[in-house]
Amino acid sequence: MTQPKLFLSDNAAPVHPRVWEALQAADHADVPYDGDGLSAALDERFSDLFGRPCAALWVATGTAANCLALGTMVAPHGGVVCHEEAHIEADEGGAPGFYLHGAKLMLVSGAKDSGGARIAPADIAALIDPIRDDVHQVQPHAIAITQASEYGRCYRADELAALGEFASARHLGLHMDGARFANAVAFLGCSASEAVGPCDTLSFGFIKNGGMGAEAVVLFDPAAAAHVRYRRKRAGHLQCKGRYLAAQILAMLDGDLWLENARAANGAAAQIAQACTARLLHPVEANEIFMRCTAAEREALRAQGFAFYDWGEDAARFVTAWNTRQEDALALAKAIAAL
Repeated sequence: MTQPKLFLSDNAAPVHPRVWEALQAADHADVPYDGDGLSAALDERFSDLFGRPCAALWVATGTAANCLALGTMVAPHGGVVCHEEAHIEADEGGAPGFYLHGAKLMLVSGAKDSGGARIAPADIAALIDPIRDDVHQVQPHAIAITQASEYGRCYRADELAALGEFASARHLGLHMDGARFANAVAFLGCSASEAVGPCDTLSFGFIKNGGMGAEAVVLFDPAAAAHVRYRRKRAGHLQCKGRYLAAQILAMLDGDLWLENARAANGAAAQIAQACTARLLHPVEANEIFMRCTAAEREALRAQGFAFYDWGEDAARFVTAWNTRQEDALALAKAIAAL
């Protein structure tokens, strides 16, 4: 039976062989929880990567990484400003409210078509300026953005700087959901530090990019790590064999495998995007393609063995990964061009 050509999600991709090798190398007795040498090495490795002191803690999921990071800046009576289609709003099952003990998500609407689910200071101001400064209304405590965004768009350095200035002036924390942070860095051609800008916290995604089950909570105020460690334990994310999570992360950082994998995924997406032309709903800047596509056209593509998600009534989403074969990307491009 012919295997489908998977463009469902980069979560469907296999684990990179170098990650398996690192897991095998870590498969020996060691200090439990995060007392092992691999876990202890994370702070220094991420500090080197970002060129400034930071603390990094492993967790098993991006949802936990986002929520634990937000927990450093948001009280239960506060709010998190984010886009209405942000992952923390649309795809995390209410986890932010659970982890933050009732804190509210304050949604910026619009900017989907022009901004690709990115938000700007003016969008945030329009939402929060009418809020009275009294106990009867939820006050914003933080801003959460996604790099690359839910529609595959990347924040540039000047956009991040403007958000940082706004957040500082309003005494708000700034968090970055980096599930596809590697893809953004690969597209922007900049350093990891430039791609994160002035953010206080980052959830650094590895699972979509070749990892098995490890993400990193990166804290640019290392003192916040003590707070997150307690929250991580309370949330059930302090794994007793944490060295296996640390091993995955370190393997991805070694030799910039995280960036190599992202470049491969981005390259495959760019090949497909060339065939979409006027069908594209958003510029392709990372590894996601959003395309106008009727139900009949989607059926025709699936009949040729392509697996992908519908995206509303007349659209489809295709996601490439580190292991997407060039022949599959070219076949999809050819099929789209023939619609």
